[in-house]
Amino acid sequence: MKYEIVHLPKDKWEGFIVPISYTSDRYYDVRVNKEDNGFNIDIKKKNFDVPYVFTPQNCDYPDKLYQKYWENACASGILVNNELVAVIETDQELWSNRLRITELWVHEDYQKMGLGHALIEKAKQQARNEKRRAIILETQSCNVNAVDFYMHEGFTLIGFDSCCYSNNDLCRKEVRLEFGWFL
Repeated sequence: MKYEIVHLPKDKWEGFIVPISYTSDRYYDVRVNKEDNGFNIDIKKKNFDVPYVFTPQNCDYPDKLYQKYWENACASGILVNNELVAVIETDQELWSNRLRITELWVHEDYQKMGLGHALIEKAKQQARNEKRRAIILETQSCNVNAVDFYMHEGFTLIGFDSCCYSNNDLCRKEVRLEFGWFL
């Protein structure tokens, strides 16, 4: 399949709901144990008893392009017959000289065709051109396919937030995981 990554101008795409959805039968279980001499953090892949389903409809704040809090956002995508089938949005984290991937989505009919890889490569080239020291992104511990994809693309776990989405993220198995790729 031949495709072209094109810039998605803010005046046309601002507020576009990125239709991220996935079903996962596995998750990365995050355990934080306080010990006398510090903490023991254990992260292991496990099976859900019932598959986890995520859709924009079942969340309070669906992902959108050009959110107000991303001051320097830039979005690019792949269009097929004038329909968006894949998108990446980045923002410059100027204070730390990192590039943040704020959105990455590939329509399920176009997954496993290299589009996600091509969008990640675009972000890596952007980071090189801007002389950033790293690319960072977040995903959730329950989105095993995304976690595994990012690791395949050379990203490594750099941290987590155990109460980003709710005060019960550890029990819900939806922990914010931060990944980084270093130049």
